[in-house]
Amino acid sequence: MPIEWDEENGIFHLLNDRTSYMIRIVHGKYPAHLYWGKRVHALQAAAILFQKSRSFSPMTDPSNPSFSLDTLPQEYPAFGNGDFRTPAYQLRSEDGSTITEFVYDSHEIYKGKRPLEGLPAAYTEDDAEADSLVITMVDSKLGIGLHLQYSIYRDHDVITRSVSFENLGRRKVELHKCMSMSVDFHHSNWDLLHLHGTWARERHIERQPLITGTQSISSARGASSHQHNPFVALLAKNATEEYGDAYGISLVYSGNFQAAIEVDPYQSTRLSIGINPFDFIWLLMPGETFQTPEALLVYSHAGLGGMSRTFHRLLRTRICRGHYRDQTRPILINNWEATKFNFTEKKLKQLADASAEVGIELFVLDDGWFGQRHNDKSSLGDWYVNKKKLPSGLNGIAEYVQNKGMQFGLWVEPEMVSPDSELYRQHPDWCLHVPGRNRTLSRSQLVLDLCREDVRNWLVETFTRLFESAPISYVKWDSNRNFTEVGTAALPPERQKETAHRYMLGLYQILEKLTSRFPRILFESCSGGGGRFDPGMLYYMPQTWTSDNTDAVERLKIQYGTSIVYPAITMGAHVSDVPNHQVGRITPLEMRCDVAMAANFGFELNIDNLGAEDKKTVQQKIQFYHHIKELVCFGELYRLLSPFDGNDTAWMYVSENQDQAVVFYYKTLATPNPPLFRLYFRGLDPNRVYQMSNGYSYTGDELMKLGITMSSIKSDFFSKVFYLEAEPI
Repeated sequence: MPIEWDEENGIFHLLNDRTSYMIRIVHGKYPAHLYWGKRVHALQAAAILFQKSRSFSPMTDPSNPSFSLDTLPQEYPAFGNGDFRTPAYQLRSEDGSTITEFVYDSHEIYKGKRPLEGLPAAYTEDDAEADSLVITMVDSKLGIGLHLQYSIYRDHDVITRSVSFENLGRRKVELHKCMSMSVDFHHSNWDLLHLHGTWARERHIERQPLITGTQSISSARGASSHQHNPFVALLAKNATEEYGDAYGISLVYSGNFQAAIEVDPYQSTRLSIGINPFDFIWLLMPGETFQTPEALLVYSHAGLGGMSRTFHRLLRTRICRGHYRDQTRPILINNWEATKFNFTEKKLKQLADASAEVGIELFVLDDGWFGQRHNDKSSLGDWYVNKKKLPSGLNGIAEYVQNKGMQFGLWVEPEMVSPDSELYRQHPDWCLHVPGRNRTLSRSQLVLDLCREDVRNWLVETFTRLFESAPISYVKWDSNRNFTEVGTAALPPERQKETAHRYMLGLYQILEKLTSRFPRILFESCSGGGGRFDPGMLYYMPQTWTSDNTDAVERLKIQYGTSIVYPAITMGAHVSDVPNHQVGRITPLEMRCDVAMAANFGFELNIDNLGAEDKKTVQQKIQFYHHIKELVCFGELYRLLSPFDGNDTAWMYVSENQDQAVVFYYKTLATPNPPLFRLYFRGLDPNRVYQMSNGYSYTGDELMKLGITMSSIKSDFFSKVFYLEAEPI
């Protein structure tokens, strides 16, 4: 449906069958936010933008005392000319002034959606999928153009926003802040939901009421981070998984970010997200353009669940790309927890033999295969095979694995360098550093300077040769430290605060080249587990190692929280040995498998050490996963019970035509003499009859309204998986 432009009233209406987003050009100058939410046919703009004179709010128009930028709901607000709230951007001119006055100049409406140069973004495969709007504003004194970019999808309740700054004048300016979007809500009766954590405890859910003042989440680590995901949501107070208004914002970016929510004294709410302005200045020279990352805006009137399913469909089909976008992923085994650095070719072959016997499809060789890498203190950067460990080379072990009927995969950490490496000894200036300052180590490594073209070219050439050297069908791309001493020899002093963003642009350039050259390699992103789990990385690598923590109980929270934004097909999940390496917990193999099967199923243990019964369990679980993996990868997710709320966790996946479903239920600890417990399903066709794997038949209505009674459970760490199939109509 095209974007409507009401020239008489100065109103843009972005709409599809379910969603509306409306903007008004006020006084012919200022883009004001009218509405974002459930589809409407028309709005009385005068009523929506009703303003009242407020003490100490400057009069923007002396002839109209009630009109002030300080109270106008704006699309992209500035600071310094009347609005005292959090600005979306700030520029500094050569005379030192930070005052700007951008006013509406023109607009363009077109079919389809243009890519963002050098940045990942949501895309279309046909121009009919989306409509786009560009509102151009100009500060004539500075000679700067500001382009507000919007797209609305036809089949997704998604609006994308980004901004570009264009220097049309003859003098340089500095960008000190440039958020990707800003939106003003007319009230503050919201809960804020975000995903926080740390290494091995990623993406835990926190929901809290808004307070007067500013709340924010951010990363200044050089990555989107384990600590905060580049996502926030505003939820109506009554919003649940099934009901109520939910507004979610996700940033398609993998570096430093900030999301800020301000509630002003009159209880209006301003939300923005974009590149973290801390330690950021971008010098914009005449003729140059700066493009911000893209923000994905999702509205749902069907609560958190509806919001999540919209994000899942968009990320899976219009952020992820390439051969594996629409393919289920192979069941893999990674040798890391089985061997760590202490492997030989013989050990790997024994593990491959045992893996093939139980039906595993992909064998992944992790850290330790290159240089003199016997621990984590050396050799990053020396990407040649250690022939003492692998006498027949990568090609030899890969061919052995292939002869066993499996694919071969490899771990790499291209962005890092060890001081104890041939690369560092040859090029000590190739890492991020500040001359004369200490080079702080983390995990005994430094970060290569991807701002440098010579470093980027070396990485592309090196890994092109590596990936061509053996039949590699999977690459785990790791990144195990954040930035310190953020400086680059590639930039002059006045541009040093561009380093973190230029690094990310350099990384995206490398990933674009390598993933284009090797379209049949399945790339999995990793950053100490889930430290860079964001839409920006998914654009190049369609799945991410969810967390280094493989404990089944901890993974319930990690995978549940991750599912708020990200679909199961993007999550790597492995069965590991017990006691668990991260927490020392001992959980049954059954539960470990059932948790991992709710995402991309894999293993990270020594299969050869399992007893006969456990090997049989693994074989059965692999066979069952083949039966349900289409549902898990492409089905609609319904979260039933939250691990953040109690002892029970449950979720389910339903096929698009509602003829199949799979339900996962987990109980952490047994309860003595428990009350009767019923598990209620969602997302089914109420009028169809479903055959369930427990041998009974139920109508969809019955399963959703009455649920099923769970029998008394007398063991800790219990799990149960139900498969449902509808009878033919």
